[in-house]
Amino acid sequence: MTEQLCTYRFGPAGPARVLAIHGLTGHGKRWESLFTRHLSDIPAVAPDLVGHGRSSWDAPWTIEANVAALTALLDAEAEGPVVGPVVVVGHSFGGAIALNLAAARPDLIAELVLLDPAVGLDGQWMREIADEMYTSPDYTDREEARQEKIGGSWGEVAEDELDRELDEHLVASAGGRVGWRISIPAMLCYWSELTRPAVIPRDGTPTTLVRATRTDPPYAGDELVAALDAGLGPNFTLLEWDCDHMVPLARPAETARLIRDLLP
Repeated sequence: MTEQLCTYRFGPAGPARVLAIHGLTGHGKRWESLFTRHLSDIPAVAPDLVGHGRSSWDAPWTIEANVAALTALLDAEAEGPVVGPVVVVGHSFGGAIALNLAAARPDLIAELVLLDPAVGLDGQWMREIADEMYTSPDYTDREEARQEKIGGSWGEVAEDELDRELDEHLVASAGGRVGWRISIPAMLCYWSELTRPAVIPRDGTPTTLVRATRTDPPYAGDELVAALDAGLGPNFTLLEWDCDHMVPLARPAETARLIRDLLP
């Protein structure tokens, strides 16, 4: 299924040491600044998930479909010079996918880094978000899209990073409007996927969870933390950072240090 994924590569040539998985409505190039500015010596791969960006928008739109595509991608990486399992970094919805990937193929993963993962979220909350997206899936113009980001969880993200997001991810929509380069039907399905309970890696894959303390209600709730702590024991680490939900963009230097420290 690797042909379904548009994949971006950062760092020197060679098999990836890091797999970076973006969040819902995002894209793989969101990781570009992190790796080019802070981890330029580390080979990394960052795909657009199914229904996002330049990857396939064909159904099914499920966690399992993305896990299958990412498994194929990592299996292909393993066919090159052997560098061992990778560190998987997942932001938001990417954290949910990372946990399921680790449960399905623990042999491919050395460490999990979950950046404010969106797992086991409230069904009513997700319905409200899905209803809003269904009713208003796009924007009048670029400035309206910018203000929506700034007024939401992107308020701490640097202006040049927001400009790159708009340049890469905002495209023409119907009637002269603009919208994100995403499949709206896929997104509506994925909001439901965020309500699924946490899947704990069965072999105790070392896992670090970064919880953003300015997100209210929290994406990484107490039930998720308790489940990971009970299931992983000493292999689980909880970090709490004073930031909003866009952790890798709001705190890139700290995120890079965390990843580097965990590389095998």
